[in-house]
Amino acid sequence: MLPSLLRRCWFLAGPTACGKSEIALELATRIRPDGSGEAAVPSEEPAAEILSLDSMALYRGMDIGTAKPALEARRRVPHHLIDLIDPHEEYSVAEYVAAAERACAEIVARGRVPLFVGGTGLYLRSLLRGLFDGPPADWTLRREIETEAEGREPDFLHRRLNEIDPATAVRLHPHDARRIVRALEVARLTGKPLSAQQRQEPLPEELRPPHVYWLSPPRKWLYERVDRRVRDMFAAGFVEEVRRLRDLDRPLSRTARQALGYREILDALEAGADPNSAIDLIQRRTRQFAKRQHTWFRHLEECRPIETIADETPEEVAERIVIAARAGGKAGSRSEPPA
Repeated sequence: MLPSLLRRCWFLAGPTACGKSEIALELATRIRPDGSGEAAVPSEEPAAEILSLDSMALYRGMDIGTAKPALEARRRVPHHLIDLIDPHEEYSVAEYVAAAERACAEIVARGRVPLFVGGTGLYLRSLLRGLFDGPPADWTLRREIETEAEGREPDFLHRRLNEIDPATAVRLHPHDARRIVRALEVARLTGKPLSAQQRQEPLPEELRPPHVYWLSPPRKWLYERVDRRVRDMFAAGFVEEVRRLRDLDRPLSRTARQALGYREILDALEAGADPNSAIDLIQRRTRQFAKRQHTWFRHLEECRPIETIADETPEEVAERIVIAARAGGKAGSRSEPPA
């Protein structure tokens, strides 16, 4: 993305279930059209428009399991980069960045501010630092790698990756099959480990967007939210949504099928098991995913942490973010207000 356009953007990242969507709605009404913050003075007409920073919200029909913003929220503040493709399609990071740049240019032309919101760290890094120009997907090689793992221990490919690229292996969960296969694919195609090639450096200070924040909530509170969200998704019809996707004329893409929650329910359905038996597994894997997201954002030096506390409202967090924006520094927790 062009640096001049990038600097007009705001970013709000954070782990799953931390309340990003609700906070973003409040933040959108507190950003002024010039891109600065107006602390604690929300306006009726939002000056910002929200762009999804979620790789699974791209898919049409994958609504409950991706926790897409409700229609009411989309009417309140315009949302973009949601429902772009069908579940049988693939979508590359390069395609996402190109779509994001087009949407940002249109938003700026309307006199508004692009506000990216979500938890896909790879998308965030690619927007902030540029794309990793890796080899295109080699589906034949990927199938060969997947075939090698058939009948072996669940962590076979992860252990294989650890032998050739320990830096990437430590970053990926042993169950993250899609990214593990991609890392092995890149290593075989290029002869170099993925970690040695994905070293996009941060832009110079003067070219970086000044408003990049990530929410850092208490771990215990977040895990309780994760568990409750998964239960609420099942109560809202998550299993029925997965059944509808499974029964489509065209099968789910590799990426869509690996989406957290969807994969576990599909596995249960295909095994003839009660899909509700997957709740505990989805909760555990989602907590693990949230922990990895926390580590990812903490290591992006462009991101300013916003430490939240358990009983804070979205309005209060949004107010602290714009206070941080005006001060040009880090926002403390509510119990430790910024100086």
